[in-house]
Amino acid sequence: MSETGIYVHWPYCSAICPYCDFNVYRARRADNAPLIEAITHDLTEHARRYGRRELVSVFFGGGTPSLLSGAEIENLIAAVQRNYDLATDCEITLESNPEDAALFAEQASAGINRFSIGAQAFNDVDLKALGRLHDADTSLRAVHAAAATGRRVSLDLIYAREGQSVDAWRRELAFAMTLPVEHFSLYQLTIEPGTAFARRVDRDQLHPPGDELSAELYEATQDVCDAAGFAAYEISNHARSREARSRHNAIYWRSDDWIGVGPGAHGRVTQDGARFATEAERRPVDYINSVRATGVGWQSATVLTGEEIADEVLLMGLRIEEGVELHRVETLRGASLNREKLKWLMGQGLVSQENGRICLTRSGRLLSNRIVAELVS
Repeated sequence: MSETGIYVHWPYCSAICPYCDFNVYRARRADNAPLIEAITHDLTEHARRYGRRELVSVFFGGGTPSLLSGAEIENLIAAVQRNYDLATDCEITLESNPEDAALFAEQASAGINRFSIGAQAFNDVDLKALGRLHDADTSLRAVHAAAATGRRVSLDLIYAREGQSVDAWRRELAFAMTLPVEHFSLYQLTIEPGTAFARRVDRDQLHPPGDELSAELYEATQDVCDAAGFAAYEISNHARSREARSRHNAIYWRSDDWIGVGPGAHGRVTQDGARFATEAERRPVDYINSVRATGVGWQSATVLTGEEIADEVLLMGLRIEEGVELHRVETLRGASLNREKLKWLMGQGLVSQENGRICLTRSGRLLSNRIVAELVS
């Protein structure tokens, strides 16, 4: 059965990280009220157009939504509750920077029941290189502050950093797993076009690990997590238990529905047999003006073709341990995947097939995008 979630994008940050390619803007003490008002109206109009739905997840992402006060978050959650029905176990996540830990208690009281803390590293030299404003001690205090609220805690870390050795990463990750955290999102650093890091690479000022070392770091990640009881249920995500897994991200990976509000937010909504892809205006002022003019902040809203839906189902579904149902993908595409390539990939130990589902192996997860390209060729 398809589930629905809401993604709320808060675009402001205290500083822009040099590796980030998200839709973010420097926070300059502007009044938050106009944007919060626009988001609440956008939520109402989405409900009017697509119906009052039950939600299993509400995710505040960014940007840095942990800059919001408890009262501001409470207002946004109230707007969600006016227009949608929250499941009794609805997951309400706040992406949080460690330096905002003083707000965690009031944010939890406002309705947040899961903190996703962007520690990124427990090495002060690397934190500075990543453009982060906090140090390792601040992250430690933030983890304990979040745990003290009694809510779920997830921790983000970045590996494959410049100069990072496999042994150093093993020690850093093993230390992190002693903390009161039940979920980890462990991302390999990628150099995204248009970012400050990309410009440094072009100028030969930044030298991230090559493919071989990156693969070793990935394997080390899996080994340390397995030993600590944090099973990999997705390429970059590890949980101590099934209950600790991210319900919101599961919506993306399983190609369920989510409503995206806030500047630059994307959404996928199914109605009357059609699947709509929405994208909000990126600049906050344009988003606010769009909501005032039309009720929604959309820059575009298009109906996806069966092939486009199938490609998303395959690309996202192969990221998770359960994989994807082959029949579902081929029915949506109206054509078979490349069965010869599938057979070859299975022979190489990169893909497995069982009970009508295809899954990536541990080795295959390193090559997920390339494998998808082969299967649809």
